[in-house]
Amino acid sequence: MSAVAPHAVILIRALRFRPNPATAADNAFQADAAEGESPDTTAAKALAEMDALAAALREAGVTVHVFEDEDHTRPDSVFPNNWLSTHAGGTVAVYPMYASNRRHERRADVLEMLKASYRVQAIIDYSGLEPDGIFLEGTGAMVLDPISRVAYMARSHRADTQVLERFCTDFNYEPMVFDAVDADGVPVYHTNVIATIGTDVALFALDMIPDARRRDEVRERLTVNGRKIVELTEHQVREFAGNAVELAGRWPDGRRRTIMAMSARARASLTAAQVAVIEESCEIISVEIPTIELAGGSVRCMIAGVHLDPRPAREPELTEAVEAIAEEPETMDGVEAASELPLP
Repeated sequence: MSAVAPHAVILIRALRFRPNPATAADNAFQADAAEGESPDTTAAKALAEMDALAAALREAGVTVHVFEDEDHTRPDSVFPNNWLSTHAGGTVAVYPMYASNRRHERRADVLEMLKASYRVQAIIDYSGLEPDGIFLEGTGAMVLDPISRVAYMARSHRADTQVLERFCTDFNYEPMVFDAVDADGVPVYHTNVIATIGTDVALFALDMIPDARRRDEVRERLTVNGRKIVELTEHQVREFAGNAVELAGRWPDGRRRTIMAMSARARASLTAAQVAVIEESCEIISVEIPTIELAGGSVRCMIAGVHLDPRPAREPELTEAVEAIAEEPETMDGVEAASELPLP
């Protein structure tokens, strides 16, 4: 199993998708749907795009867990990586969200699936910090390098350094915090729109870090183990080239297949030289998701990676004691048992 590339992912099939008005103020990547387009049409287009991504990942041999969401009050639920992350060793993290209408995207059924299908040892929940106005929107707010154990984070309303330090203590990461801004001086709202870290290659808009010294420090940490950097321009970032993710798939014969998933828009923005560097270690798989990108996120935001060990598919063997407890007749709160008692 790759430390960086998850072998399975979680996607949310959002039936009521729309660009979230509660996040537009600080998300410079967000846009409105076409004028005159009905909400139902926008939602249907986004649903088809999500299904296409799920199909492309399955075709590449990635295990895909899909959960449906019919709630019209969760327009951004298609982006589960902001509230959930999983980690080798069996730990799951749940995060505090900036927009109040995103906080009920957290789902118990997703966590229950992880516990049932994978070896989960602990769930660390930071969401109780929301009433204090402290937020860390998961692997949107920070981009993790599990090889060097570095958590990269651009400061923003959605990325608090105090929570980052708690996360790094809990998960044994080194925090690397920096400012990142666009040409107009507007802070980048999520680190994962400017940075993707794979096993052997990283896509990173280093020029959006205005502090030259900090920029060099980030470059040095990224390359210390031989990783190559594809330096992105701000234009490419606005085309979502930074919002990609490395995944571990399989060929039909079972051989490992390392892919870099991104949107077709992101792929089209890359130069031939940049593509060549990426494809030295990853196969690029791209999918058209223009409607979902209206919400200010792309393929990386849609994917919550599963870095957990799977449980065996077989049913566990029952001990004699458990079998004795499970013997018929089955009862529910003693109702059936009481009916068998003799009358006084």
